[in-house]
Amino acid sequence: MDEGKRTKKSSRDIVDEKIKELEKLISGSKYNKRTQHAIGLYKARLAALREKRESKSSKKSQSSGFAVKKSGDASVVLIGFPSVGKSSLLNALTGTNSEVGAYAFTTLSVIPGLLKYKGAQIQILDVPGIIEGASKGSGRGKEVLQVVRASDLVLIIVDVFTVNSIKVLKKEIFNVNVRLNQNKKDIIIKKTQRGGLSIATNGDVGLNEEQIRDILKEFRIMNADVLIREPITADDLIDTILGNRVYIPSATVINKIDMIDNASLKDIQKKYNPDLMVSVRMKKNLEELKELIFQKLNLMPIFTKEAGKKADLDEPLILKKGSTVEDVCNKLHKDFVRNFRFARIWGMSAKFAGQKLSLKHKLKPNDIVEIHVK
Repeated sequence: MDEGKRTKKSSRDIVDEKIKELEKLISGSKYNKRTQHAIGLYKARLAALREKRESKSSKKSQSSGFAVKKSGDASVVLIGFPSVGKSSLLNALTGTNSEVGAYAFTTLSVIPGLLKYKGAQIQILDVPGIIEGASKGSGRGKEVLQVVRASDLVLIIVDVFTVNSIKVLKKEIFNVNVRLNQNKKDIIIKKTQRGGLSIATNGDVGLNEEQIRDILKEFRIMNADVLIREPITADDLIDTILGNRVYIPSATVINKIDMIDNASLKDIQKKYNPDLMVSVRMKKNLEELKELIFQKLNLMPIFTKEAGKKADLDEPLILKKGSTVEDVCNKLHKDFVRNFRFARIWGMSAKFAGQKLSLKHKLKPNDIVEIHVK
């Protein structure tokens, strides 16, 4: 039994050593056309080793407080190092009584709050502060970062004294397969039984055919039809091959701006280009933060009315921009789609007031929708 444990530990240590070697190779390599191919292969091997390590790790049950049921129209997680003011920010945005202290690791579980803004009910989650190495499990980091994966928006929170942690936080989030402010690339990989690799691209996609083939082979994909319709990087191809990535919008917020002088603030703004700088203590830019959250979540209000009655303009339905009449039906009642006849639309998406439209019609903010069913 003991010998088996030692062997298993040794095997994991070997994988960890290989991971560290590849990370060092990648970080120490200058990226250019000459090195692009080699770095792409390093990244593929690194991703494959990380997957191997994760698949061998036993799944640990999450501690109490980390399983949070999503509620409201969207979910936002506040992520940052300990003691940067996340709990104070949650309290300021939602009125939630999250414990606040002038020391690290005050928050020991996920604290939810509800932000009501422009008719939307937005769940804000204050999670324990993470530290470097969180994606490998340091400081209960994996548990915290799993909450990030399930969110609709990531707010990276730092203060004026910890701005250097932005890069570290983004790396830890990247390492748990979350891609911030990115869209999934238009890549189709259809594995086949035989025939080798057939690669079709829409012009110059950034990687040549040899690079694409070599990365696929690193993951033992020897037979497949591959279609790439847009420019990609080696990371994009690796992400598509593994298929376990999530794509989430993000914003970076710097707190405690009342604690340094204006000249230093301007230097921070220029160097780090945050989405917003706030002071919770001085209540500065908090309304701007609410608007930033609303915009980053890509939300829009839709109003409904019954036939022969005025529209209800007091309580909007909150949907994602680009939503359709069908999305409205699904939110109102589960039988509306099945019994749908037509919808009348007033607003920017209609050519004229009260236009009759179908389930697939895309709505615009502040449209008024009247659903007719059988």
